[in-house]
Amino acid sequence: MNNFSIIFLCALSLSTATKVWLAFRHISFIKQNSGNVPPAFSGDISLESHQKAANYSIAKTKLSFVSVVIDALLLLAFTFGGLFQVMDNIAMSIFDNEIYRGVLFLILLVAISSFVDLPISLYRTFGIEVKFGFNKTTFKTWSLDLIKNILVGLILGLPLIWLVLTLMGFMGNHWWIYVWVVMVLFVGLIQFIGPTYIAPLFNKFTPLEDGSLKSRVESLLLKCGFESDGLFVMDGSKRSSHGNAYFTGFGKNKRIVFFDTLLERLKISEIEAVLAHELGHFHLKHVVKRLLMLGAISALFLLTLAILKNQEWFYLGLNMEVSNNNGVALGLFFLIAPVFTFILQPLFSRTSRKHEFQADAYASKFTPSKDLISALVKLYDDNASTLTPDPIYSAWYDSHPTATTRIQKLQSL
Repeated sequence: MNNFSIIFLCALSLSTATKVWLAFRHISFIKQNSGNVPPAFSGDISLESHQKAANYSIAKTKLSFVSVVIDALLLLAFTFGGLFQVMDNIAMSIFDNEIYRGVLFLILLVAISSFVDLPISLYRTFGIEVKFGFNKTTFKTWSLDLIKNILVGLILGLPLIWLVLTLMGFMGNHWWIYVWVVMVLFVGLIQFIGPTYIAPLFNKFTPLEDGSLKSRVESLLLKCGFESDGLFVMDGSKRSSHGNAYFTGFGKNKRIVFFDTLLERLKISEIEAVLAHELGHFHLKHVVKRLLMLGAISALFLLTLAILKNQEWFYLGLNMEVSNNNGVALGLFFLIAPVFTFILQPLFSRTSRKHEFQADAYASKFTPSKDLISALVKLYDDNASTLTPDPIYSAWYDSHPTATTRIQKLQSL
């Protein structure tokens, strides 16, 4: 134990306690307001649906509470429980090469973390989602998705890890700049190949059929100056009854994707309004801004790691022998970093909510606000989104404005 040990334990205790406190607040607030539908929605959403949404949100929050506790215990097991040291010893016993040792260490870290998360994932899919009537996934599909995720992660992740560790070992004190460039290029590559080569591994994408919807959408795209690689319908109903729409990729690989569940539920004018909102994010460069922010944060993180990886107290404070394994430094840092950055979550959430308001305002210039309002109300109802989240919980976590606030803002437009 050294001073950093105490700082880390205090930060972990504070972040975990805050998450637990927020979860209890959220659950209590939803329960208190589950007896009556908010006035703004009383004509569109029944009390039964409102209470279903309340129970659904409570169930998800309780599961997140369990996940928070498990994550904290796992982090303690990795550090003060000595699991990190055991993993490093295993890697050293198998490989003499420092890079291979680092790769194996990180594989073990991801494998153990993923294995611990499996019961949570299973219960979320086959417990909560089934109970509330959303799950359409069979265990076979879920298992195949898991295998595909592992294979894609290995194919894309192993070369990236090898390259990062090579740069860390051979590029001197400024290795972090080269790693940052590699990370930026990698994110760009995923954005480019994702829609065409990765997403189709998990879902079926079919071109939107000719008809009034396609004509309305193409007209909207023309007015907004948006060029895409095509309009596609995704078989979201294969896994869930939740509905959504999004655009993905960049350059010539930009695609607009509608969940089939969304097309089944909304009217053409409402679909057009939802798409106008998504186009607002593109037109206002929200995606670019988020990528730039991510790039700046990544550079800061890598610079911090470059400083810490040569500090003896960093390893000793986390119950590790001082190691020349860069994989250990990388794994340690990115596992404990969220403990110290959790306090920044409200700032990121606030920025995201600001972008949602701006995209709504953009959509209202091309489609009637009432169409987006009616679409959102249907989506809140169909997806069992709570209309009464705890204000502090929502301000801390939610990337979208609360239902009441968002509807009121749209009405003013």
